Amino acid sequence: MQMMIYLMNISFMMLLVLVNILIAVAFLTLFERKILGYFHYRKGPNKVGFIGILQPFSDALKLMSKEFFYPLKSNFYFYLMSPMLMFLLILSLWLIYPFITNSSNMNFNFMFFLCMLSMGVYGLMISGWSSNNSFSMIGALRSIAQSISYEVTLSISMLIILMMINNINLNYLTMYQKYLMLFMMFSPPASMLFISMLAEINRTPFDLTEGESELVSGFNVEYSNSKFVLIFLAEYASIIFMMFIFTMMFLSMNIKLMFYLTILFLVFLIIWIRITLPRIRYDNLMYFCWFYMLPTILILFIMYMIYMKYPLEMFFMN
Repeated sequence: MQMMIYLMNISFMMLLVLVNILIAVAFLTLFERKILGYFHYRKGPNKVGFIGILQPFSDALKLMSKEFFYPLKSNFYFYLMSPMLMFLLILSLWLIYPFITNSSNMNFNFMFFLCMLSMGVYGLMISGWSSNNSFSMIGALRSIAQSISYEVTLSISMLIILMMINNINLNYLTMYQKYLMLFMMFSPPASMLFISMLAEINRTPFDLTEGESELVSGFNVEYSNSKFVLIFLAEYASIIFMMFIFTMMFLSMNIKLMFYLTILFLVFLIIWIRITLPRIRYDNLMYFCWFYMLPTILILFIMYMIYMKYPLEMFFMN
């Protein structure tokens, strides 16, 4: 009986988180369009409901009610499955959410995070290949190369912090920031992590995955209606999740109202970057990762590991 109550408690909390994420994604799209409108000195969505507040639901109904069709020579089951896989993997990441009762506290949730993040590549690969379209295949290849490249710097940046606290449980990070945010001490790896996250979630200036000018929307060119909705939800849910992880690692004194306001500010920063910066060229994207980001983060990793072995006090002894 006690086990049944325990499982029901976990299920209810996870359902609550997932419903909140779906609502947050819906209003994130409205938030982004409003911000883009004000920066461009024009009106954003303002017709559906009070000041456009119901616009996300209108867009969702429009997309879900569109006619279902698929390319004639596509690999149908893989074509249908890949958007579901992408969405499922992003929602699975939220299993590491630090619940107040610790009902689903994983001791190795950093490893779970890396596994789910790296598996996201399969959704891109299957959707690009199964569409049987040259543009979607080229888009998928570019997306896979970009995602795998920046996963390396993202993982090492996070590993530096977790090595310094000597634990790979992300939930302990808030405990170590009771009096001082880790961003104050680890601003170089934090900056590298933020850039890597921008590349992982395919946001400007690294939105080469959906380069409209050369790929006609990339790997998802053959997707519409409900399948496109799942890809869209996966992309925006990953934005919220990455900012949640970044806040938890560097900017969280405790998980209260200020924590969620910080996430909102970081999401605004991502939209601001989208407005400000142009899309970079693909070869520059790869050069930036392998010739600048990777050597820099490896040097930082060695420096912090030396500091762990020989703290600064040792250099000032005698």
